[in-house]
Amino acid sequence: MGTTPTRIDPVICGASTPSRDRTQLRALDGTTLAEVGLAPRLLAQAAVGRMRSAADRTAPDPDVFAEAGRLFAHADLEGESPQEYRERVSAATGAPIGAIERASRGIEESLGRVDLLNRSELPAPFAVAGFETHWVPRGALLAAVVPNNHPEPNVSWVRALSLGYGVLVRPGSRDPFTPRRLVAALLAAGLPGDKISLLPGGHEIGEHLITQADLGLVYGGPDAVARWGSRDDVLVRGPGNSKALVDVPLTDALVERLVDWIADDGGVRCNNISAVLVHGDHVALAERLAERLAELPTLTPTHPDAALPAIGEDTAEPMRAYLGRVTDGAIDHSSHRYPDGPVTRTEDGHTLMRPLVVSTTDTHGDLVGTELPFPFVVVAPWEDKDDTAPLRDSLVVSVLSDREDLIGRLLGEPTVRKVVAGPVRPWTSRPEQPHDGSLAGFLTEPKALVRALPPS
Repeated sequence: MGTTPTRIDPVICGASTPSRDRTQLRALDGTTLAEVGLAPRLLAQAAVGRMRSAADRTAPDPDVFAEAGRLFAHADLEGESPQEYRERVSAATGAPIGAIERASRGIEESLGRVDLLNRSELPAPFAVAGFETHWVPRGALLAAVVPNNHPEPNVSWVRALSLGYGVLVRPGSRDPFTPRRLVAALLAAGLPGDKISLLPGGHEIGEHLITQADLGLVYGGPDAVARWGSRDDVLVRGPGNSKALVDVPLTDALVERLVDWIADDGGVRCNNISAVLVHGDHVALAERLAERLAELPTLTPTHPDAALPAIGEDTAEPMRAYLGRVTDGAIDHSSHRYPDGPVTRTEDGHTLMRPLVVSTTDTHGDLVGTELPFPFVVVAPWEDKDDTAPLRDSLVVSVLSDREDLIGRLLGEPTVRKVVAGPVRPWTSRPEQPHDGSLAGFLTEPKALVRALPPS
């Protein structure tokens, strides 16, 4: 990678604030990408206090966010070009650089329509003479703990700004670059500084911010769901565990479609398919998926044609051991296709995760609900008697079937957040549709306004 190391400091109410507590953020190949100033608890508490005293719950003009999206995708910010940004994120997280490029465009598009995104998640405004309903922020401050796996979830905390919140962001340890760049773009576009703080740090800083803010937004795995999932003041975005149901004849086109759904963007997104339930010969489909997925190229993540994610060399052996444990008892359809198994070293020294396809006859077991940050998929049988049970707890269920009754039951299943029917990519959507419930509904609440009418 041709970029030089950068410096990332905490941002308090829009102002960069050097910290003496610093750490080196290294790429997966060991090269230094950034020197990151960490926010100690006192600094985090100072940010909370200053932002709370300045909070007015007013929303900036939507043009601020549209301009910020344009700057994020196309401008040099904090001495960093868009290409340097994408290379840093790819080198730090292991995600293919093409996925970061597409995410940059996605962020630009989303920030250009934040008003539409918010309005689409709320009921139509009610107003008759003398009576109105207004949706207003539930609080003044939101704490956001954001992930490393993909840049686009950062749009969620930007939307909170667009609804009048002040936002305290604890960036991911591997990707502070996306929140730092978004903060710079927003400030350059005219966001008032007292609306935003960026506070790099460990889990304890994230927990402290959530306890001090009015509302929290947390991205994380099962531990985060267990820690925060029962609180009504914290919105948890956990694993996707997205699934597909196949109840149509097995064709080459269907296999290609599933390969795309499993492996697009390196399989790092929450809406990549991680389980396929099959009404028919599930082993035959697993074999065909494994054969096709094994053809994906093994290239360094920063190569423009990269298709697979990388991990750190120090995690290679633990990953091999974990995969052995988690797939114990299942049939591995992939590993024998690779010289050294799914954890693979490239010629330039990177450790890549090659696709892993396993099959099981235990349709209702824990393996069917397992999600990993690379192209990993479990294939299992499905029968009419199983109904929606093995499809529960899914961000997306893709239904390749003519069973309209099943689609209706999936829509009525509370643990399924989105249903896609037919040969449509799982992440296909429109701005008017929710991704995972209603973010605006979580951040706002309805209040009544009654006015005295003028004498008739």
